[in-house]
Amino acid sequence: MNLFARADTQLFYWFFNITKRRNCAPVRWVSKTGDGHLYLLLGIVLWAFEPDRGSLFLYTALLAYAMELPVYLVLKKYVKRLRPCDLLLNLKAHISPSDKFSLPSGHTAAAFLMASLVAEFYPGFTLLVYAWASVIGLSRVLLGVHYPGDILAGAGLGLTISALSLHVLA
Repeated sequence: MNLFARADTQLFYWFFNITKRRNCAPVRWVSKTGDGHLYLLLGIVLWAFEPDRGSLFLYTALLAYAMELPVYLVLKKYVKRLRPCDLLLNLKAHISPSDKFSLPSGHTAAAFLMASLVAEFYPGFTLLVYAWASVIGLSRVLLGVHYPGDILAGAGLGLTISALSLHVLA
């Protein structure tokens, strides 16, 4: 585990140094698209304009987020991995994190969950939504609030919960 933590920290520094002395407004904006409001809006729009497939999409997404959130919270409390901005010396994050612990990345979990659902229901958007989810994950590292390993764990969580919800409802 020590080797993983060292590699994760080195990779974090490599990414974070890209934004260390730069204007991070575009990175913050990308990260904000993963806050959750966009997911609800997308579900409602699809439900309103495409009642059959949109309704199933919305219900599947609601089930998925209802399953993802408790798992995410339990993992955060159980693992208790401190954020890089709280643990590493001389490092100031570009944003204030929403909580104390970093593993898994909730923004990344939610983004990959949504990307997976969109890809399942609307395959023509697969490349776009997975690229968007990946950029959200990367933004969290560039902003200094997550390690790359947190992003991988978040992506895995989102994909797993999405698959479970699709199995149950779709």
